[in-house]
Amino acid sequence: MAPKSGRKSLKKSRKVEKRVDNTSYLTGKRRGAVLKEEVWYVGSEVVKYSLAYINPRTCGVDNGRVLGYDNSHDYNHRHFMGEVAEVEFPGYEALADRFQKEVEVLWRAEDEQER
Repeated sequence: MAPKSGRKSLKKSRKVEKRVDNTSYLTGKRRGAVLKEEVWYVGSEVVKYSLAYINPRTCGVDNGRVLGYDNSHDYNHRHFMGEVAEVEFPGYEALADRFQKEVEVLWRAEDEQER
């Protein structure tokens, strides 16, 4: 058996780093609702993410998650009012933009229902 040289493996171990951890507690007519964004990286690559709009007054299932995107359970998927469906991953920025646009549409619909 050859002695160990004391050198680290040529393959660098790359640490997963949580770089985005934002939680916004909404007020006003959306009091009690929450927007969450969490993103983990290895180097410059997004390896894990979670986006969620939570409003228990709007959604009574899935812990109040009205809309969400994440890649837990080893696949990219979308949560909407208790239903889960696999989605394509166009890249984190594009998915975050899609999420924001969908939340704005949901808020307009919520506002219309209140009238």
